[in-house]
Amino acid sequence: MYSQEMKKKDIKILLVDDEPDILEIVGYNLTQEGYQIVTASNGKEAIAVARKELPHLIIMDVMMPEMDGIEACENIRKFPELQNTIIAFLTARSEDYSQVAGFDAGADDYIAKPIKPKVLISKVKALLRRLKNEDQASDIIKVGDIEINREEYKIIRQDEEIVLPRKEFELFYLLATKPGKVFTREEILDKVWGNEVVVGGRTIDVHIRKLREKIGDDFFKTIKGVGYKIEF
Repeated sequence: MYSQEMKKKDIKILLVDDEPDILEIVGYNLTQEGYQIVTASNGKEAIAVARKELPHLIIMDVMMPEMDGIEACENIRKFPELQNTIIAFLTARSEDYSQVAGFDAGADDYIAKPIKPKVLISKVKALLRRLKNEDQASDIIKVGDIEINREEYKIIRQDEEIVLPRKEFELFYLLATKPGKVFTREEILDKVWGNEVVVGGRTIDVHIRKLREKIGDDFFKTIKGVGYKIEF
């Protein structure tokens, strides 16, 4: 979706917020930087615009009328063509439970507001680099009776597809790249969430719990005080 050859003018960013001033300020700064900008004022509108425009990045408020950002994110992730779209919540809410809910819904990051233009541009560039890295790291891993297709975000087990939200998939893929290796919490946060994201260790625990429910409890081993590993 986002290759090294792609120019800024080819990158499309969807801004979603019910405050016109936020859309104007953020939109102006990103337009000045050279990105294409489209906007929506609530969650329902965001879904429609996202399906039509296929943005590379969505920056979305959490608290909005008609449909909040969490629900909108969950719905957007249901469409295959939007599975690789980066989604970041632009929000003044910093409570841990809100961040966990956002990541569980399929979000990739949080951007706290108010935010300075230079910080915003830096965060956007960091988020878009993830898309570039994904293009360069597409392959298939086979572990036991499970096939993990990194390029298509698919997991096949005995001819049946296991559907996982983006972050659960990335966490599972990371652990499966080196069965038996213990990945520390710091490594997981860095490789799955990016070191620019501040999340609590509880976020990792929640994702591991969900993976155990969907893949199987026996595969995932907790190394107390260190991190996690996967064994087949």
